[in-house]
Amino acid sequence: MISLLRDFCACNFFARIFSTFKQLRWKMVCAGVAVGVISGILVVTYRVGIEYGTDIARWIYAQILKQHFNIALIIFLILVVSALIIGALIGWMSRKETMASGSGIPQVVGYENRGLDMRWHTILPVRFVSGFIGSLLGLSLGREGPSIQIGACGAQMFSRIFRGKDSYSDEQEHYMVTAGAAAGLSAAFSAPLSGLMFALEEVRHSLSSTVLVTAAVASLCADFVAQTCLGLKPVLDFGNIPDLPISLHFWILPLGIFAGFIGSLMNRSLLGFQTLYKHMPKWMPTIIACLIAIPVGLFIPEVLGGGSNLVRISEYGKISFGLLFIMFVAKMLFTSTSFGCGAPGGIFMPILAVGALAGGFCSRFIIGNFGIDAKFISIFAVCVMAGTLSASVKAPITSILLTVEMSGTLIHMLPVAASALIALLVSDALKTKPIYGELLERYLVEHANDPSVFVDKSAILRTSDHID
Repeated sequence: MISLLRDFCACNFFARIFSTFKQLRWKMVCAGVAVGVISGILVVTYRVGIEYGTDIARWIYAQILKQHFNIALIIFLILVVSALIIGALIGWMSRKETMASGSGIPQVVGYENRGLDMRWHTILPVRFVSGFIGSLLGLSLGREGPSIQIGACGAQMFSRIFRGKDSYSDEQEHYMVTAGAAAGLSAAFSAPLSGLMFALEEVRHSLSSTVLVTAAVASLCADFVAQTCLGLKPVLDFGNIPDLPISLHFWILPLGIFAGFIGSLMNRSLLGFQTLYKHMPKWMPTIIACLIAIPVGLFIPEVLGGGSNLVRISEYGKISFGLLFIMFVAKMLFTSTSFGCGAPGGIFMPILAVGALAGGFCSRFIIGNFGIDAKFISIFAVCVMAGTLSASVKAPITSILLTVEMSGTLIHMLPVAASALIALLVSDALKTKPIYGELLERYLVEHANDPSVFVDKSAILRTSDHID
């Protein structure tokens, strides 16, 4: 024992530990912890604000339907005026800081790979303010895309404040931004593995041990912050999904094909409405989108907000085939009008909601016509949901992992993975471009002559970095 202590002291163990932390990998691990905590706090704040705003919107719409005609008319007129003001304000902020418009994921990818400038000190205020006031009307926008950009901006803020550097070419800052993006999705979904995989699969487009470890640590720390503040229940709590018998696995093929068509249709709807809005004066699209939210909130309030409630409805709700189909169409169109106008907000959760609704009415059709037990509605709906996300975003590994993490079991990985890959194949056959890649290309074309958007404009020409 004494000899062991002598060897311990002779080796100067603590000095070696200290010198080890000077290595780049361990410096980035320490930075990953800080990035995860900072990004987690920012995203949790954003989540709470958006959820609170959507709850207010549902309450206001419900009051209009409950009150007497005169009072309801007054509330309705106030709501219309508010929609005009909120729409104008959101549009003004989006034009002033274009990097904060839309989802935010294409902009983060553009910063990492295509030479875009990312200014955390202006992006964060626009994200928080416009996200909250937009939720007060119930716009069909998710928080996951903005959360990824908020996490990335939190990482950039940490890098530039504590490291004292302001350089696009600073590779360590890019490592931290990737870690911040992973932390953002992790905190948004309480799904650390999905956050890590999405950052590597969709944002970074490359893999190194340093990036992997940094992003993993940040993702886990952000998940810890989110669960400490919001509880252990995941955003999409699928509950107990029954095992799919081997004899029913052949249904994965038509479900995957169907999901591929739905994902492709979703992309075309989103991009089509964005193109339509481009033909209008710049001040008009966000105002129109906010006005559209009013009749939607009055007559189909279930489709307001991101749509996590629709996932539960499609799987477990006692709801008819026809009503599910109406919600599916309404959610797809409402998401397209809300997102296409350029308002800051994401489409990650709405795509999942559309996929779940499509899976809901598809599974009810199968069960109603082929005599299959109704308990399998949930697993069929989850397969179509994962497939729709895979077909739209072209990130199949993230789609599979996210579904597995949300269900809390690996038992369903085979049908979910098969559905996601089949849907991806169908989407490729239909020549559907990945939604975030196409949005980035449109952003680059639209702002090609704006020097303030770029730090390294030559990066646009680097075809090796293009999103495929």
